[in-house]
Amino acid sequence: MRQKRGLQARVLTVQLSLLLLFFVWWEMAGRWKWIDVLLFSYPTRIFANIWDYMISGELWGHLAITVGETVVGFLLGTLLGTLLAVCIWWSPFLSKVLDPYMVVFNSMPKVALGPIFIVMFGAGFNAIVVTTLSITIIVTTLVVYNSFNEVDANLIKVVRTFGGTKPQIFQRVILPASYPAIVSTLKVNVGMAWVGVIVGEFLVAKSGLGYLIMYGFQVFNFTLVLSSLLIIAVVATAMYQIVVYIERKLLAHR
Repeated sequence: MRQKRGLQARVLTVQLSLLLLFFVWWEMAGRWKWIDVLLFSYPTRIFANIWDYMISGELWGHLAITVGETVVGFLLGTLLGTLLAVCIWWSPFLSKVLDPYMVVFNSMPKVALGPIFIVMFGAGFNAIVVTTLSITIIVTTLVVYNSFNEVDANLIKVVRTFGGTKPQIFQRVILPASYPAIVSTLKVNVGMAWVGVIVGEFLVAKSGLGYLIMYGFQVFNFTLVLSSLLIIAVVATAMYQIVVYIERKLLAHR
């Protein structure tokens, strides 16, 4: 355990050192004009811009809107995708019917569907969440369903031999064996949810971090663009760490 903790401490130290070195190099490159500061800015200017938005209170409204949309899309996408995977596993006939449709829908560029969602659900929260769901649901369904099918067939045979019903097989064998895949899907969906929300905000939003990115591009304020991207990276990392914590708790009680 001491060796394991020591390894984790060394890994964290190297990670933080690399991040610090990157920011130092970026600051020097911007100050000494090694890079085009109009396009790439530099850390102190970005942090000052974030601080100004925080002090003025403007940041919190944009952040709350984007995080709310992301959390709703993340949770609904994971839940609905898992339920759809259960339905497909339960009915082999339904699996054969839906398989080509899921493959086709998963291969479609979701940005192209954005205008359709805007017309259907209005230019606002609903359209952005639906855009996010169009990305997260299919990914969740495919990953979880494949996990269901990869469960050891001998375990299922044992339960059937002792008279187990299909619900009991799912409850006692399929679902517990698929916990790692479901948690892995949560990790993937953190990134997918952010992609869906930012794409939706690019298309329709008048507030949110995606809106700030688009506004920054329009007025050539790339410091605002990079500030928004940095905030997204921090919040997405925090969400990912929450999922990692859930994974530890879930698998510990498995």
